Amino acid sequence: RAPHRGDGMSRLRTTATTGDQIATLLTTFTLTTAARELVSRFIEADQQAALPVLLAVLELEADERRARRVTRLRRASKLPPGKTFDTLDEGRLPAALVRKLRELGEGDFLADATNVLAFGLPGVGKSHALCAVGHALVDRGHSVFFTPTYSLVQELLAAKRALELPRALRKLDHFEVLLLDDLGYIQQSPEEAEVLFTLLAERYERRSILLTSNLVFGQWDRIFRDQMATAAAIDRLVHHAILLEFDVPSYRTERAKRRGHAGATTEAAR
Repeated sequence: RAPHRGDGMSRLRTTATTGDQIATLLTTFTLTTAARELVSRFIEADQQAALPVLLAVLELEADERRARRVTRLRRASKLPPGKTFDTLDEGRLPAALVRKLRELGEGDFLADATNVLAFGLPGVGKSHALCAVGHALVDRGHSVFFTPTYSLVQELLAAKRALELPRALRKLDHFEVLLLDDLGYIQQSPEEAEVLFTLLAERYERRSILLTSNLVFGQWDRIFRDQMATAAAIDRLVHHAILLEFDVPSYRTERAKRRGHAGATTEAAR
């Protein structure tokens, strides 16, 4: 067919779009000279037709780099491998809570260093739910660190006694998200309360904390022992926070009841 005047412009637009994508990827790979020179030199050599192939290869490289990064982040996160959204029994939780958890997994709340505080009795699924959020964040390339609160407090105490607390806090600061599990189980000594408060103050308005607690705010004086310290800790956590209430029956209690019911049924059948 006779060439149409728009064909040349269309090819130029396609080349420009492909070229922009190539330059963006090369910049992401920190290949700044290649990002600046490669596309223009292909065009000068009349090799525009090769650009889509080059883009496809670079996209493959980006995908593999992303997968390797997620693998590294997941290993460093110490998240329990089985506690994901795939294994979360969402049917036991209110629909609004499930929607919120899924939304948190997208990671938008990290931009404002928002905290997420999950409250409920033991066995209601708080830890599993927040770990599922943590895994989803890792899938999106965010750095997460999971730890039982008691274990971390002991590590920080040891660092303080060795005069290395600032260094330990800087190491934790590398993680965008710190997931503290079971806040209420620390030993409640003044030294433990002090290092925990130092950690909360250090991350305030800078990095996000995800936290599970069996104790409501009114019981936190059991942890910090001092009303002013308790109020200050709560203020730092809640100032930018999303509160999640797990007001559901304990999974372990439900399972025990089912076992008991099954046993009674079997006994009656005899």
